[in-house]
Amino acid sequence: MMMMSSSTRYMLLFGLVIVLELSGESWGEDRLLNPGKLKMFVDELPEMPKIPGFHLSSHGLPKSKSLKIGMFMKKWKFHRDLPPTPVFAYGESKSKATVPGPTIEAVQGVDTFVTWQNHLPSKHILPWDPSIPTAKPLNKKGVPTVVHLHGAIDEPSSDGNSNAWFTNGFKEVGPTWTQRTYRYRNLQHPGNLWYHDHAMGLTRVNLLAGLIGSYIVRHPEIETPLGLPSGPEFDRTLMVFDRSFRSDGSIYMNSTGNNPSIHPQWQPEYFGDAIIVNGKAWPRLIVRRRKYRFRIINTSNARFFRFKFSNGLQFIHVGSDSAYLSRPVFTNDILLGPSEITDVIVDFSKSNSSSVILTNDAPYPYPSGDPVNESNNKVMKFVIKRYRDVDTWRVPKKLIDYPKPDLSSATRTRYIAMYEYTSETDEPVHLYLNGKPYEAPATETPKAGTAEIWEVINLTEDNHPLHIHLGLFAAIEERELVDLDKFKSCMTKQNDAVKCQISKHARGKISQVQAHESGWKNVYKMKPGVVTKILVRFSYIHSNASYPFDATEEPGYVYHCHVSTLFNLLFKRTRKYEIFLFDC
Repeated sequence: MMMMSSSTRYMLLFGLVIVLELSGESWGEDRLLNPGKLKMFVDELPEMPKIPGFHLSSHGLPKSKSLKIGMFMKKWKFHRDLPPTPVFAYGESKSKATVPGPTIEAVQGVDTFVTWQNHLPSKHILPWDPSIPTAKPLNKKGVPTVVHLHGAIDEPSSDGNSNAWFTNGFKEVGPTWTQRTYRYRNLQHPGNLWYHDHAMGLTRVNLLAGLIGSYIVRHPEIETPLGLPSGPEFDRTLMVFDRSFRSDGSIYMNSTGNNPSIHPQWQPEYFGDAIIVNGKAWPRLIVRRRKYRFRIINTSNARFFRFKFSNGLQFIHVGSDSAYLSRPVFTNDILLGPSEITDVIVDFSKSNSSSVILTNDAPYPYPSGDPVNESNNKVMKFVIKRYRDVDTWRVPKKLIDYPKPDLSSATRTRYIAMYEYTSETDEPVHLYLNGKPYEAPATETPKAGTAEIWEVINLTEDNHPLHIHLGLFAAIEERELVDLDKFKSCMTKQNDAVKCQISKHARGKISQVQAHESGWKNVYKMKPGVVTKILVRFSYIHSNASYPFDATEEPGYVYHCHVSTLFNLLFKRTRKYEIFLFDC
């Protein structure tokens, strides 16, 4: 998205409200809540409910299990002093539903079957824009939903295709819907995933309403010997996102779009000033002076977080997205894009203070947007007990080794270009990958069991977190484009990187991939004006085995930026052993 002034940003975020300076000293009269009125660190950090995705046999062996998880409208308390908020929430029942939803804990190699059930009302609680490609029930009643398990490696029919949506009671279903129950095989490597709504054109509003939750694939035989912090007290998932609220507690989302004459409501980005962790605004957690493991998931629509501890404590990275690193990596900060996951150890015995604040200083939009303010520059507080505990946990020098990316194994190279199209007022109207709309024929049809090099060209002014369904990839290098305006002009006309002589433009400064992001990932931050080389593998990284399912089945898979929710379909029946891929 194009960079905007502070005053413009607030007009976009708050609509037609009379809002004064960015300092937040004054607020409008349309019931938008000034986040400064909410005291920080008064709510305890919740631990989300856990649901085993398996059951134990009489011999103590994990066996396949079937779950029923619903989506419900209910009220949720985001802060002690905020009235209950209408939300959409996942849970086994309405009374058990939470924001975020329950953490599903699966065992590697053991199937988990989930029947996702829509119990939502006939109308949405947030504004949505019918002028963009959107799931629309014929009777104009019901909230379409479909669940994608982010990071899973499963057949297309269980991947949560955006057109496989369904309404309350399956009264209406989308054109690619085929089944009520999803099969998660859990055959991949151990690691962190998360589930969220993926409905066409409604993904953002459904997530903003609360339809998110975490999912962990565990492999005790491999993970237990590592000696990392474990158990409910010392191994915590943190789902972090931003929201704005009205004074009545309801979620605030502007109902006026950037280009209202084109898209009455649609905006490419949402930013809220209240930072939420596990469903509470700026919570606190009492910790002992010992090691803790935090699986941190950025579930914001557009906000990047650059996390730091206020007293200089370090992060020890043990995993990124769904995979372990080969060795631990120490850093002083973490830049986490929307949908990214980082898996870190924090040793509170190293703290020289009795409390520490997890802070954020990432501009929004990232990297050239507004600076953080007094509300969104703090995430949560850790209150550290006085005396040091006996710590039985450790961080080994070696974690889990997976095959390193081998460029010589690639069967071909593809160029993937990110475009942003603007109106006469220089506001975004749509965003495409490779200049193609969602309805265009498929252009990416890799074969299962192979690897490919993708050169991802970001021609926009924002950092875009690219997510690839099914495939895992490793970032190799980032190279700045020179004579960017000339190259962008050529690409806008010809949409062909080779004809536009990318070899002459991709010769700027080379940035090496940071050590804690050098493993196998399913999301990577694509910097503006940069060509990022990635190696994509369409096979399991821990075994190189072929998929035990037909990856060529309809409706295929997608790859997309995890900020904007304009879905651009690329669909075509491919030859046997090939995979559909879509842009969205």
